Amino acid sequence: MDVDSVIQSTVDAAGLKYEKKGPGRYFVTLPGTKKLQTNCWLIAGEHAFMVEAFVCRRPDEKHEDVYRFLLRRNAKLYGVAYTVDEMGDIYLVGRISLDSVSEVELDKILGQVLEAADNDFNTLLELGFASSIRREWDWRVSRGESLANLSAFEHLVRSETDS
Repeated sequence: MDVDSVIQSTVDAAGLKYEKKGPGRYFVTLPGTKKLQTNCWLIAGEHAFMVEAFVCRRPDEKHEDVYRFLLRRNAKLYGVAYTVDEMGDIYLVGRISLDSVSEVELDKILGQVLEAADNDFNTLLELGFASSIRREWDWRVSRGESLANLSAFEHLVRSETDS
């Protein structure tokens, strides 16, 4: 089976939403819970297969803490690693040999992208955007807006008022 067929059968079998953007080029949406979705490129190049997923924009603060977290997390990831682009936005990327692309291997890599992006998302927000989260919380409280999608960060607001 050629790489293009492997990609298509893997994403179809997983029931993932995707757009085929050309031979061996797929834009896949991975559904999550903390990070509601992770957009991921799957690209079969001439010599290698590449995966790239946007995780989070450039942190507003505590860059060193965020990058330390990413570097430590890289040691536990399978087939992908965290990186930053020239703007400082955070991605998961991976490359493997075209010969290594199989439905099983691609499923493992997609699973790792989803696990990392989804499970690390709130930690990245807490480390890199705590001040913005607090401001958003205060703004919503002042307007009587819902705090439902900020509930995971209530401890950030509580810890500030407890001090």
